Amino acid sequence: MIDINLLRNDPDLVRENIKKKFQDKKLPLVDEILALDEKRRDLQKEGDSRRAMRNALSSKIGSLMKEKKTEEAQKVKAEVVENNARIAEIEKESEIVAAGLKEKMMAIPNIIADDVPIGRDDSENVERKRFLEPKDKPFEVPYHLDILEKLCGIDLDSARRTSGQGFYYLLGDVARLHSAVLTYARDFMIDKGFTYCIPPFMIRSDVVSGVMSFEEMDGMMYKIEGEDLYLIGTSEHSMIGRFMNTVVNESDLPLTLTSYSPCFRKEKGAHGIEERGIYRIHQFEKQEMIVICKPEESAAWFEKLYNYTVELFVSMQIPVRTLECCSGDLADLKYKSIDVEAWSPRQKKYFEVGSCSNLTDAQARRLGIRYKTEKGNAFAHTLNNTVVAPPRMLIALLENHLNEDGSVNIPEVLQKYMGGKSKIEPKK
Repeated sequence: MIDINLLRNDPDLVRENIKKKFQDKKLPLVDEILALDEKRRDLQKEGDSRRAMRNALSSKIGSLMKEKKTEEAQKVKAEVVENNARIAEIEKESEIVAAGLKEKMMAIPNIIADDVPIGRDDSENVERKRFLEPKDKPFEVPYHLDILEKLCGIDLDSARRTSGQGFYYLLGDVARLHSAVLTYARDFMIDKGFTYCIPPFMIRSDVVSGVMSFEEMDGMMYKIEGEDLYLIGTSEHSMIGRFMNTVVNESDLPLTLTSYSPCFRKEKGAHGIEERGIYRIHQFEKQEMIVICKPEESAAWFEKLYNYTVELFVSMQIPVRTLECCSGDLADLKYKSIDVEAWSPRQKKYFEVGSCSNLTDAQARRLGIRYKTEKGNAFAHTLNNTVVAPPRMLIALLENHLNEDGSVNIPEVLQKYMGGKSKIEPKK
């Protein structure tokens, strides 16, 4: 959510930003918000005036009663009753106006960075840099499900019976590899100075509406029937929510946290073959990182965060590249985003394995996350980034380390988490 003062002082900037994000249907919101804001301020002004009048009338009644001017005092009391009735109307109307104003303000996208490329969707994202050169395999790389099945590492049929489409059982050494990646990612981030955390896996609606837009919530979140609880789509949700309506000491910033959680997503819509299997699923596990910092530090932290993901993948000998997300591909709260994509030897192209975002103070405003300064409390900046999400990461690892005989080499950095194993062999 942007600062209302920005919208008051420079509505054209807000309109231009909406156009850059190709959300022209939201343009009328600017004038609607300005009208509601003016009405709210008029109501507040009238309310303050009438409360001052109430105090003056109450004082006058006291004076008249002392002077035994009962009849005049009764007339003034009638004025007080009338005035109080109007104050009650103002308070009720103010609540309605404030709620409408907040709802519309939350639909306005965050102002994007000046250097964000302008484009309608992810097809117009811009490549930044590549790390490790992809190596062609001297054999045809099978579909990742075929690799997993030869390793006896997956059971989709049983998962369909127990849970439906979009779920899976991981088995044996593949399941162990999945856990090894998460454990390595955890230790990797702890070594970077981040505090490890396991958060709640369910959050209330006020946290959900604070961390994302309504459109994203509808497309992603599973609601617990009969309760004000949602399953998290990523641990960023509950990690940032932890600081909702708090004031942090400036000396405690930056807060740097890394968290493990299962993640639950609706993943609406049909997808092609490459997005079936374990690429786009309803339940997966992930290691995440978040930072809460002062505004002047967020740009530097943004660069650090996505480079940590790059470093992690390179340490596992997986070629990756970074992509600058274009304006139309940015979620409403995002100021700037970088996607990390891993090389797929099967598809001969890169695919997304992580995303890093700077949300400036947009998320903090929705959640009420502030920090103390010498001049008073200020809104913090929030950032989040995927360390690793093993289902997609497993695809990249299996394809890049696959041997012609169907075995898969285990990267050296993971071997200590695999009991010293250096290879997973196919099973008969």
